Amino acid sequence: MSIVFFQFMLPNDVLQLIIDNGIIIGLLITVFIFLVLLILGMRKTQKLNAENERLANSEILESDDKDKKYKDFTEGHLYSNN
Repeated sequence: MSIVFFQFMLPNDVLQLIIDNGIIIGLLITVFIFLVLLILGMRKTQKLNAENERLANSEILESDDKDKKYKDFTEGHLYSNN
């Protein structure tokens, strides 16, 4: 990378500033991407928690469990009846 800058005869201090700015910009982009991912993850977690609360308060799941009786499933052709 420094070979390209030597073609333009830039002083060392200018060259160092350009390299430092590139690192800072790269780090800022990386931090921004991870911040967006963190915010999206937190939002998704809140939505899932709200959905879980809604389903927990729902009476549909509770009534299905109470009405079901145990049914022996081992009578099928995949199980041996020993």
